[in-house]
Amino acid sequence: MLKFARNQFYTAETSALFTVKNAEQARSFHRQIDAYAPTPLVSLPRLAEKLGVKSILVKDESHRFGLNAFKVLGGSYALGQVLAAHLNIDISAIDLKTVSEKLESPVVFTTATAGNHGTGVAWAAREMGQKAVVYMPKGSPQASVDRIRGLGAECIVTDVNYDDTVRFANKTADENGWMLVQDTAWNGYEEIPTWISQGYMTMADEAIEQAAALPEGMPTHIMLQAGVGAMAGGVLGYMADKLGADTFKAIISEPEAADCIYRSGTSSNGSMTCVGGDLNSIMAGLACGEPNPVTWPILRNCSHSFASVSDNVSATGMRILGNPLKGDPAVTGGESGAINVGLLYLLATLPEAQAAAESIGLNKDSVVMIFNTEGNTNPEHYRKVVWEGALGLQNQ
Repeated sequence: MLKFARNQFYTAETSALFTVKNAEQARSFHRQIDAYAPTPLVSLPRLAEKLGVKSILVKDESHRFGLNAFKVLGGSYALGQVLAAHLNIDISAIDLKTVSEKLESPVVFTTATAGNHGTGVAWAAREMGQKAVVYMPKGSPQASVDRIRGLGAECIVTDVNYDDTVRFANKTADENGWMLVQDTAWNGYEEIPTWISQGYMTMADEAIEQAAALPEGMPTHIMLQAGVGAMAGGVLGYMADKLGADTFKAIISEPEAADCIYRSGTSSNGSMTCVGGDLNSIMAGLACGEPNPVTWPILRNCSHSFASVSDNVSATGMRILGNPLKGDPAVTGGESGAINVGLLYLLATLPEAQAAAESIGLNKDSVVMIFNTEGNTNPEHYRKVVWEGALGLQNQ
C-alpha cells in the first residue's frame, strides 16, 4: 500500500530554470487569456483537526479554464513560447486572439498524453487558431478521447504504453514537420518541456499569494504528485526559490505501478531510474515510467521524501474530498488529483505509517499544502470509486 523513503540526496540547491521571476513571466502570459482566474485554495479545518495537523490547504485545479485540470497552464505557455520564437517576438507580444493573423498558415502541434496534457494542448491550439494531433496510450478512457476531440483536435489511441507513445509522437512529428509539445524531456529536447514546467508555476504562484492572505500562514509541508515530474519539479522549484527549500518539507508521491521518481530517489547514486511494462494505474496522468531530466535535479535536490502508493490510496483521497466532514467544503478530486489527500490520511492514521509521519515532522503545527491537479475527468470511473466504493483500503 505504501513505500516511503527519506531523500538521501537532499542539498537544498535551487534551479535557475524555476524561479519567482520565471513564474511572474508565465503568470503574466496566463493573465492575458480571457478565461483566466486563479483557482481556489481551499482550507479543510475539520479534516485537519481529525488528522492532527494545524491546517490542510488544497489548491483546486478542477476549476482551471473550464477544463477540469491544471495541465493547460503548461501547454498554453509552451505554445505561446513556440509561436513567439517562430515569429521572433517576445512572449509578452503573444495574444491568443490575434497570433494566428501573424502566421502564413496554421502550425500543427502534436503530443502524447495520458489525458490532461493533451486536453491543454488541444485547447491552447484551438484558442490560438492552430491545429493539434494528440496521441494517447492503450487503455485510455473514452471520456478523455472525446474531450480532446471536442476541442477540435485529432486524437489517436495507440497500442503501446505512455512512454512508447511519446516516442511514437516524436517520430510522427519528425516525419510530418509538426511541432512536438511534450511535457517530458530527453537529450536534445529540453526547451519545450522546460517551458511547460515553467507554465505550471502559475499555479504555485497563485497558491502562495492565496496562502499569504489566510491565517494559517505558509506551508510547512508541500505534497506533490509526479508522473514524469514536470509539474512537481516546476512547483517545487518555485517554492524553493520563493520560500527557501529549508522552510518546508516536500513529499513527492507516485502510483506504485509507475514509481520512477521514487526509484530514482532511492537508487544508490540518485540517477534517473525508469520503470517499464504496462504502467497500469487508475492514476492515468501519473502512469509514466521515465523521469523528466529537466526537473529531476530539483526533485533530487529539494525533496525531503518520496512515496510510492497503491491505487486504493488515491481512491480513498477521492472519497475524502468528495464526502467531507461537516463544516468542510466538498472538493471534486480525480484519480491523479487526490493521491496526496489519501497519502496524508494514511500517514496520520495508520500505525504502520507512524514512522514515516514522524520522519517528516507531521504534527499539530503542520500546515500541509496539497495540489488537486484534476477534477472528475473520467465520470464513469469517478462514480465507481466515490459512489460504489471501488478500491477501498480494506481491499488489499
